[in-house]
Parts: sequence; C-alpha cells; structure tokens
Amino acid sequence: MRREMRIQTGKPPSVRWSMAQLAANGVRIARSQSSTYGRAMSVTPGSPAMFDLIAQRYDLLNRILSLGIDQRWRRRAVEALHLSPEQHVLDLATGTCDLAIILAEQHPSLHVTGLDGSERMLDMGRDKLARAGVADRVTLVQGDIHALPFGDASFDAATMAFGIRNAADRPRALAEIARILRPGGRVAILELGEPQGGLLAPAVRFHLHRVVPFLGGIVSRVPEYRYLHGSIAAFPAAEIFATTIVEAGLHVEAITPLTFGVATVFVASRG
Repeated sequence: MRREMRIQTGKPPSVRWSMAQLAANGVRIARSQSSTYGRAMSVTPGSPAMFDLIAQRYDLLNRILSLGIDQRWRRRAVEALHLSPEQHVLDLATGTCDLAIILAEQHPSLHVTGLDGSERMLDMGRDKLARAGVADRVTLVQGDIHALPFGDASFDAATMAFGIRNAADRPRALAEIARILRPGGRVAILELGEPQGGLLAPAVRFHLHRVVPFLGGIVSRVPEYRYLHGSIAAFPAAEIFATTIVEAGLHVEAITPLTFGVATVFVASRG
C-alpha cells in the first residue's frame, strides 16, 4: 500500500536554487575577491578543505547560526528515528561529532559510525568524544558523502545535521544514503533554511543576512565563513528538497519545521 508523505509545514516557501544547481544551468558563480579581512576565499565553498580552515571555531559558528539551539534540533532529529537497541547508525557529515555524541549518550547500545571529509573536524570530534566518555562507542571515518566507503545495506539508520546543503551533488549523496541503508532503514536529515512565513520570519532573515555575517566574520576571521550563511539562503524549499529525496530512491515520511522554520527535519526510509 502506498504511504502518503506527511508534511508539517505552513505556507510553502518560494523556490530557490542552490549554488550547484545554478552552476549546472550555466550561471557563473564568481568567488569573492574581497572580505572583511582583505583576502579572497582560498578553497572551494563547502569542501573538506574549507571546513579544515574553520574547524577550531565551527561549534561556536553553529551556535551563532542557530540562535544557540542547534543541540536541541539534533536531539529532535535523533528522536524522529525511533531507534532500537543494537542498531548500526551512520552519522554523515559528523563534523565535530555533536550528533554522534547525542546518539551514543541517548542509546548506549547503538553501534555509531561518524563520517566526515575534514580531518581537522574529525580531530576536534575525537577530543569531544573522549571528553563525553563515548569514544569507545563511536567509530570515526574520513570519507566522501558522494562515495561512501561502506557496502550496500550496511546500516539500520543514518543521520545528517547541517551537511546536505554542502554536498556538491545532493542527488548523488542521497542515493548513497539509500544504498547503505538496509530495507526499512530510516534517515533523519536536519538542515537550516530561511523561513518565508510567520510573524518572526523577517526578524530571522535579518539575523541570517545581517547579524550572522557580522558576528561570524569576527569569530571565524576567515572569508570562508561567508559561504556558510549564504548556503542557507540558497538551500531549496522543503517541498523541493523532498522531491530530490524521493528521486534518490527514498520514501519521505515526514517534514517537520523547527523554530518557526529556521531548521527542518526530513525523515525518509528505504523501501
């Protein structure tokens, strides 16, 4: 029996294209030639090399981007999976391991694997795993989300927080998630976006477009930070991204906006 997609959302936001989609359709994306600190962006936007540069301040940058509630959002993403004991869970774009730590702390019997392309982010994550006392329950792997180094149907569940918008090829990354999930396996994808409706939407957009770049520049001291806040505005509307998930071979079960639409949890499963 065909299941219907449950969408928990308000007024549909307008369609926006990602930088990769614009480039694929012939729109030239130029690198910034100046910044607050007087140099051009030195690496590919969203690449592991970019995150190597900002790894030391990444957690603080996330708090700024999320108005300080990103950990609450991560817990909501984990709760949405309804995990069972002893399951094998892959945390994609694990970064400094915030979500992997939540998985290990909330479900001590899980077998958690965290994957990220940035070695410096993983170094930060290793330290945090040790401080949290869960280093023996989380395995970290450096790898590419577009070509996961795991066999077919290797995991019962997967998570990804604030990572899919940085994928150079989102359909391919989503297809890889579908490949490594076992039949019936589920994935929770947490991503930031711009709210389009509601009384607080203008205030949130002001925060993203004015406050975040200013504070982020001060904190990070690198022009690469400009990409992070710009990538939020470029991320497609929830309904458009859900279509991409379906085309990758997954069934979308729920789309849940959080905090007035500042973040969204997408839950999907493999048939």
